[in-house]
Amino acid sequence: MSLKPSQRSRAQESRAAIQRLYIAMRHLFIRGSYKPLGVSGEAMIEALTQLRPEIYGSINDPERVELDGLLYIFQRLPKGIEECRYIRLISREGFENSAFRPIVPPKRRRNSYRIDQEQMFIEMTRGRSDIYDILTHLTFMYIEAEKIRRNSEDHRGRKKRDWIMLEEIVRREDQGEEYNQDIAYTYLSTLLGRTYEETVNACRRFAKDPDVNSIFHIAYWLGKLSTDEARDSIDREISFSSALREKVGHHIYGEQWASNIKDCLSKKGLLYQPLHIISANLHSVMNSFFAAKALGQEGEELEDLARELSIESNLEMREAVRKYALNNGMYEVEDHAGTGITVQIFDTSKIDPAILPAELQWDGTYVNEKKPAIVVMDYAFGEQAYETMDELLKPYELGDKRIPLDVQSVSIMGKAGILEGEKGDIMVPTAHVFEGTADNYPIDNHLRAAHFQGKGLKAFEGPMISVLGTSLQNKDILHYFLGSSWKAIGLEMEGAHYQKAIQSASKIRKSINEDVVLRYAYYASDNPLVTGHTLASGSLGVDGVKSTYLITVQILNQILNPG
Repeated sequence: MSLKPSQRSRAQESRAAIQRLYIAMRHLFIRGSYKPLGVSGEAMIEALTQLRPEIYGSINDPERVELDGLLYIFQRLPKGIEECRYIRLISREGFENSAFRPIVPPKRRRNSYRIDQEQMFIEMTRGRSDIYDILTHLTFMYIEAEKIRRNSEDHRGRKKRDWIMLEEIVRREDQGEEYNQDIAYTYLSTLLGRTYEETVNACRRFAKDPDVNSIFHIAYWLGKLSTDEARDSIDREISFSSALREKVGHHIYGEQWASNIKDCLSKKGLLYQPLHIISANLHSVMNSFFAAKALGQEGEELEDLARELSIESNLEMREAVRKYALNNGMYEVEDHAGTGITVQIFDTSKIDPAILPAELQWDGTYVNEKKPAIVVMDYAFGEQAYETMDELLKPYELGDKRIPLDVQSVSIMGKAGILEGEKGDIMVPTAHVFEGTADNYPIDNHLRAAHFQGKGLKAFEGPMISVLGTSLQNKDILHYFLGSSWKAIGLEMEGAHYQKAIQSASKIRKSINEDVVLRYAYYASDNPLVTGHTLASGSLGVDGVKSTYLITVQILNQILNPG
């Protein structure tokens, strides 16, 4: 497959737009503040609209508001941010001990604080990727707000009747009063530049999420603040605290996080044991070991158990598994450092092999002799992967002593966008190519696509792109990576950062074994090249259960039965 010249030039333009966006964001971060519709903010808007990311859909349509994209960002921004004229990004600065109630978005682990009616503070403790992510979402939000303002005005700048009626609908909604929804959808569809049917479907999707305000509320406040700025010069502003600008890039949160884990290993007598680190979710390893016994369903297939546990309403079942695990060899290290990454530690010497499902291959002689410990860390976010893994692989400092960890393997199970295939399929990388840089990381991966063949889904093997931000990708760039000599199979945000930390620890610092075993595999959460299959189209849900547990079982079998 060769790229047409037009495709190649569009890919080049898009990559240049990404670079301009990142240069602008770094400049504004260093400067300390900016106005989203000022000169600097307009430069970011121009770069984002030129890029046309898939996840932001109809961002370039001057009238049609992008509804899937709005739901995507509001699930990742603090509830009520659409009402705030002033947004300040901060580090951890003591607000957790204040009377302010933290607001935590459902899809991003960030503490946010509503200071007053007009101001929101948002904690950034997960590195530069987190800052770039939220600035991109905010820029998109302001673009859509301008569309709503323009749709609400006639050619003389006067407010249309639809806007006046929306004000009344929002007032009634806030007061808990009833209103005619069909009429409300009609007014709103005009302001959103969408059909009645599209508006109704969007309203229902927003209403399903209790952590997101209604689309009536969001549209009204986005349009109101945009109007206030255009008419009365009451500017909106984004700023960065001096403490945040000082701390970013210095591993302050990652160092404390890693120290807490090593303290726990020391207290539990596992510091000198062979360690196997797994970056994954916090349910698959725990469920693989303990779900069958905890739920009294021995003999049940692991995938069937996992599907049952993944149903949102089965909260009591999930808690029963967790309690059983905590009494039978699992320890939890809650995050108090600000990384947002909880850790589970499994002492295999305390796990009864008789309770394990048939899928797990347990070499009793090996486990009894070596007594390996498994450290499962929740997903990192972008560049945070380097900070956390780099600190975790350093020796444990106990007074004047430096005790190296006996890290035998590092396994990364993540979710990623796939370029060929469908949601739920598996990708096995042979290398990570870091987008926008000359950094490439070949991997001696102990997982292979062949491990997952004949399991009812597709598995792809080849290079993967570690991108600066999943929300900034468009079809032109992705077609380039797929169709050029890179022949990339997917894109994710952490792989190159993890590998950089592992290579540094094993080959340069010599703090861990140079021959540490590496395992990387990803399941497809989306296909950004297929319309309706981007991240904005919704979560993977139970479709990801099969691939998640196939990868988990393969990793655990290689750890517990190395022969």
